[in-house]
Amino acid sequence: MEMLTLDSFEEASERVRKVTLPTPLQYSEYFSQQTGNKVFLKPENMQRTGAYKVRGAYFKVSTLTEEEKARGIITASAGNHAQGVAFAAKRAGARAVVVMPTGTPLIKIERTKALGAEVVLYGDVYDESCEKALEMASANGLTFIHPFNDLAVATGQGSIAMEIVKELPTVDYILVPVGGGGLATGVSVLAKLLNPKIKVIGVEPAGAACLTASLKEGKVVTLPFASTIADGTAVLTPGDKLFPYLQENLDDVMTVEDDELIPAFLDMVENHKMVVENSGLLAVAALKHLDVTNKRIVSVLSGGNMDVITMASVVQNGLIFRDRIFTVSVLLPDKPGMLVKVAQVIAEHRGNVIKLEHNQFYSTNRNEAVELRVTIEAYGTEHKNKIFDALQAGGFRPKLKSANL
Repeated sequence: MEMLTLDSFEEASERVRKVTLPTPLQYSEYFSQQTGNKVFLKPENMQRTGAYKVRGAYFKVSTLTEEEKARGIITASAGNHAQGVAFAAKRAGARAVVVMPTGTPLIKIERTKALGAEVVLYGDVYDESCEKALEMASANGLTFIHPFNDLAVATGQGSIAMEIVKELPTVDYILVPVGGGGLATGVSVLAKLLNPKIKVIGVEPAGAACLTASLKEGKVVTLPFASTIADGTAVLTPGDKLFPYLQENLDDVMTVEDDELIPAFLDMVENHKMVVENSGLLAVAALKHLDVTNKRIVSVLSGGNMDVITMASVVQNGLIFRDRIFTVSVLLPDKPGMLVKVAQVIAEHRGNVIKLEHNQFYSTNRNEAVELRVTIEAYGTEHKNKIFDALQAGGFRPKLKSANL
């Protein structure tokens, strides 16, 4: 079967539909008000295995011969494709081996193992893991499935566009995260086949913008390194089989800084009660960079497999970023009642004290200076400034410090 044709997309959508969970579009009142558009979310973070990757993996495995499946399947992945291949291989009764970067979040490793795959940890980034997987495939006769640089995998990912257009035929823009380009290829090619007026925008992390660099050069290039919290899109080289399709069908590629993903995580949790991993947040953070109004926009939330340690760190940093948690240092005479006076000022302005550190050894002259560090919960920047100004007016000489929970 020739891939990336309307017939192959229809076939892939039919096959994928049998094993995937429905992820109907969710209208976002919050992001619509923020951007002046009608924003819809495609919640693939709620998909089976926690990400869209099961689509391409399952369709690819379904196209293998019995001999290819009998040899066993091997792949490389930062996590989500790993679970997709493990799931698809289990359904096909085939052995699955997955090579993952050593820094892959534990939740992705454990879930991949739980689906029956053998996990090998190797390399700091996906590209190094992929080289190892290719070596193992050659040495052991395993069938290698590339996580993105494969037209059948990209065709399976395109089933997302089929569902979006069926549900929202009047869609103007589709925003998709980009790592190696499989999702962006499948979605952009099918969207243009169904309606050439639909604009598809790829979104990369600024610290791993391999497609942006390649499009600028007009050929596939490899970045010297990747540095981003969006581990699922930390790719050094876009797929060379996919690049011509991306050149032709993507209308634009945006980049998003890691710092923008942190408040986007809070927005999703607080306004939509959804956990979305950092790579999936790319299409959310990019909304404010899209210079359009009164358009129907779909942001693809590509996955939700975030480990709790990372989640806790993102939440804490997000609260600090938005001035909802801050720390001040005040110098006090070492006298009874001084702590109460500081607490009273904070309470009068509805600040909530969540941590106190009292350092009597800040100065050798305790009559002049004992340091009190107070970590305070506020409603945001305006509220934080009011509390700070009140402490200043009270003669406590506050200084802002790095918040540390």
